[in-house]
Amino acid sequence: MKNKFNLNLPKTKFPMKAHLTKNELIILKQWEKDNLYQKILNIKKNKKKFILHDGPPYANGNIHIGHAFNKILKDIIIKFKNIDGYYTSFIPGWDCHGLPIEQKVEEILKKKNKKISKKQFRIECRKYVLKQIKKQKNDFMRLGIFADWINSYLTMNFKTEANIVRILGKIIEKKYLYKGKKPVHWCTKCLSSLAEAEVDYIKKKTLTCYVMFNIINIDFFKKNLNIEIKNYNISFLIWTTTPWTIPANKVVVLNPQIYYQLIEINQNIIILAKNLVHIIMKKKKIIKWKILLEIKGKYFVNILVKNPINDNISSVIIDDYVSEKSGTGIVHMAPNHGLDDYNICNKYNIKCLENIIDRKGYFKKNVHPKLDKVNIFFSDKIIIKILIKKNVLFLLENYIHNYPYCWRHKIPIIYISTSQWFISMDRKNLRESAKKLIKKVQWIPNWGYKRMNLMLEKRPDWCISRQRIWGIPIPLFINKKTQKIHTDSLKFIKEIACMIEKKGIQVWWDLDIKKFLGQDANLYEKVTDILDVWFDSGSTYNSIIQQIKEFKKKKIDVYLEGTDQYRGWFISSLMISTAIDNDAPYKTVISHGFTVDNKGKKMSKSLGNIIKPQNIVNTLGSDILRLWVASTDYTNEVNISQNILKRITEIYRRIRNTVRFLLSNLNNFIPEKNIIKQKNMLVLDKWIIHKTKITQEKIITYYNKYNIQNVVQEIMQFCSIDLGSIYFDIIKDRQYTFKKFSKERLSCQTSLYMILESLVRWISPILSFTAHEIWNYIPGIRSKYVFTEEWYSKLFYLSSDDIMNNEYWDDILIFKNEINKIIEYARNKKIIGSSLEANIIVFVNTEIYKKLIMLGTELRFLLLVSDIIIYQEKKIYKNKLIQNFKIKKSKYFKCERCWYYSKYIVNKICNRCQLNTIGNGEKRLFI
Repeated sequence: MKNKFNLNLPKTKFPMKAHLTKNELIILKQWEKDNLYQKILNIKKNKKKFILHDGPPYANGNIHIGHAFNKILKDIIIKFKNIDGYYTSFIPGWDCHGLPIEQKVEEILKKKNKKISKKQFRIECRKYVLKQIKKQKNDFMRLGIFADWINSYLTMNFKTEANIVRILGKIIEKKYLYKGKKPVHWCTKCLSSLAEAEVDYIKKKTLTCYVMFNIINIDFFKKNLNIEIKNYNISFLIWTTTPWTIPANKVVVLNPQIYYQLIEINQNIIILAKNLVHIIMKKKKIIKWKILLEIKGKYFVNILVKNPINDNISSVIIDDYVSEKSGTGIVHMAPNHGLDDYNICNKYNIKCLENIIDRKGYFKKNVHPKLDKVNIFFSDKIIIKILIKKNVLFLLENYIHNYPYCWRHKIPIIYISTSQWFISMDRKNLRESAKKLIKKVQWIPNWGYKRMNLMLEKRPDWCISRQRIWGIPIPLFINKKTQKIHTDSLKFIKEIACMIEKKGIQVWWDLDIKKFLGQDANLYEKVTDILDVWFDSGSTYNSIIQQIKEFKKKKIDVYLEGTDQYRGWFISSLMISTAIDNDAPYKTVISHGFTVDNKGKKMSKSLGNIIKPQNIVNTLGSDILRLWVASTDYTNEVNISQNILKRITEIYRRIRNTVRFLLSNLNNFIPEKNIIKQKNMLVLDKWIIHKTKITQEKIITYYNKYNIQNVVQEIMQFCSIDLGSIYFDIIKDRQYTFKKFSKERLSCQTSLYMILESLVRWISPILSFTAHEIWNYIPGIRSKYVFTEEWYSKLFYLSSDDIMNNEYWDDILIFKNEINKIIEYARNKKIIGSSLEANIIVFVNTEIYKKLIMLGTELRFLLLVSDIIIYQEKKIYKNKLIQNFKIKKSKYFKCERCWYYSKYIVNKICNRCQLNTIGNGEKRLFI
């Protein structure tokens, strides 16, 4: 279109539409070609070091939206720390061992109908893992994640495996490791013990039993309590949520200080806690009963009872563990099948014997003829029939409670007593040391400290052994008779670690014990257990510290994972680091919530609410996904839906349109030549730079507090309000109508340039692809990548000593807002069409009057009106800036060049525009 009025129309090649899905792929190729990640590190090599340790995702399947969220959040932090002047090495990792890998490989082999050796099975596991990592790595790279992808750490790398074995050696050296037989979480499908982090607690309706344990030595009551019992059954009433454990009972436990009642019902005498009698009788619908005796639990010690299923003899003990908050105030304990049961029994030297069930959850022989080879999860009906037949079932009740489930198979799990390797939580005060150390850690959100502290208080000894194939071995030799480890174990572990570093974990399985132990070989056997995968990942901080040569500190700066990792990676890393270094492995721990749909529901195939990150990237682009991550309050559950993504896309458009306005008005601007010094800039331009500086300081503060959501809000506030609603509208007249290289226009362009230099840096950690694109359009000599830069440093503040300081502009803009209301009123009344048609007379208070007249005739350009007259109202009737006003449509003529109304129009343009085209140019000081 012909520019007949010689206007400085905005012009840029920066496209309005981003075409992210196409352009991002081109940008990725350029980054890869230039080895951008390494280039950044080389430039920042002498800077302060910042290390965010990547919690290794499991190398199994494609990444889901939770993976994408986590990695993008980490990348944002890495990138803002980089622009903040840090050396930010980021080494991504993968968890490679464990049962899920085994199961996938087993499925593949089953389909092929192949049977292979354990050695070959490990090889197949390794191959499978590498394929999974390749897929996940490509997905992560597509998100624009900057990382050392070539030197990623894998827990199955020989060097990492060797390092984990060495850490085990240090644990042994400090005497935290022991072998013991105690109940552990057991999955009957995994056929292995489970770590606490591998257990989900799900609400479950359970059939519970109130069962009578008949007392054998009834004469106890005559001898010790002087009570005559006549031909009645007398029993302790217990309550259990796991009826299948009754055959394994070893003791019945009462609280020594609780009062119990002996009550007579239908020629039976039952004993239960006094405060629970009425509750239980109501459940049983019993109206009348007779109280024979009320007595404290401590007097029942050493009474013998008969097991209601197999008639085995158990004894009564007393302990404060028992409460009267629920049940009957009397607890049946099976130490093989409950951790609390085990701990109480161990306290009284009552040992675990053989389990009554096998590894698959089936009752063994000789437990009871009716239970032989019955699965415990299908045994309730049989057990109830046995109890009814023996006349010892008092009451049945459905009970809803949180029950432990296997996180992989989604089936209920059990406690089963097995010989395992444990790290003691209380030897050498390990638990208490860890509790002290977490006080020095920054927790985001801050409730993380309380959660971790609670985890430490309740955590049992850590079972680190697993009975599987694919994993790092526990390379110990144990004496066949004493079951003690070889006295030279520490020496052997060092040697075996060196062997693993060269050839991998298979060397342990191939190792000839005779060649290693010589004449003692026949006395020892190799441990065949492997390490818990949480021990693998919990040890990786040590590997990362060694891998980053420039990192001389022993402590990682940040751990960032989902909230489930308090009982997983956060605590496993903490326990290992505390044990071997007497220090926490991290300075800051950040946790984020899970991704859910817009209704707060967990994503699942059955609900049809799964949103795949790959689909978002392929339809909207990675930057939209990155902006969604940055816009969320990640400390809570994170919602995502198509509607939410639409809103995020609108936010992106606002930022992009802001940038396009900036670039289009910097056409032909050469910074090296055209930048105006601060002292020569118009005051309004100085003010916007002041606002930019304030915004930048806020953004840096929010970034450093890891409050990314507020960063986005500040950027949006700046783009929408400070720029979009105020500054851009005001400067259009000066930008478009003034002489191209006038001081007034160059002042404006200087501010636009400085804003753009700042804005592109602010968004670069979040909208990395878009920031890269913008960087290539900004005028002036510059480095190739925005990511090698630091915060823009040429911004400045308005001096508080200046008459037109920030406070002045705050008041002026409040006044402008009031004028806007008047203009809107006039529009609605059809008095005017556009604001430039308006002639306004206002009566204002003295304070604002003094400030407004300082702008002189330039005030109308601030208010976007053709004429405004201000009168000082000395009598203040209302507490308002504007006491009264008049507004009417201008009687003059519209200039077709600047659109302002003027009395003087020649050849369709006003005298001001004539000055700016054929004259020496209009002069301005303020607006």
